[in-house]
Amino acid sequence: MTQTRYPIPAEPHRSQIEVERSRFVTSIEPVSSPEDALAFVARIKQEFPDANHNCWAYLIGPPGSSDRIGLSDDGEPHGAAGKPMLTVLHHGGVGDIAVVVTRYFGGIKLGKGGMVKAYTRAIQTALEQLELAEKIDWAELALSFDYAQLNCIERLLPDFEAKIVAKQFAERICLQLKLPAEQEEKLRAQLTNLTAGKIVFQQPD
Repeated sequence: MTQTRYPIPAEPHRSQIEVERSRFVTSIEPVSSPEDALAFVARIKQEFPDANHNCWAYLIGPPGSSDRIGLSDDGEPHGAAGKPMLTVLHHGGVGDIAVVVTRYFGGIKLGKGGMVKAYTRAIQTALEQLELAEKIDWAELALSFDYAQLNCIERLLPDFEAKIVAKQFAERICLQLKLPAEQEEKLRAQLTNLTAGKIVFQQPD
């Protein structure tokens, strides 16, 4: 079953660590497509054109998903940067995320094992500091019912995180709701029971 809600970066974030005089600057961006991620990578490369490397990784979708991912060592030894960065993202509990680690070489060679550790630590440090938001797939629901049912229906809505976005009073009351997609079927069933089947569901405007 596809996850319809999960943690994502609340906003762009940047952190920095130093390992054996090499400076690792980690930039994180919330993204919703591979195109967004690659555009972000291009922006960081423009921002740090004098860096030795701008290695990157991204993961689109729920935390741990692997159908839309990407990575690059950007000139570092194969597997020394992009792969460990993506591994941290896979286990980081955050979705829809792109990361670029910009490296300024400090004159001391780290060796492949040292680089894997450094790029891993750079991402872990940034994720520890990252502010999170929640990605929610929203659904809309329109319904009409008798006036006598308004109070009990309004009391029910918060249990399903449903918000009223429009209310119309005619022969019957018409509501337009916004709610998490995962709650829609449960709310429909509950409203049908509550009104003994007298509620009418319509197409949202």
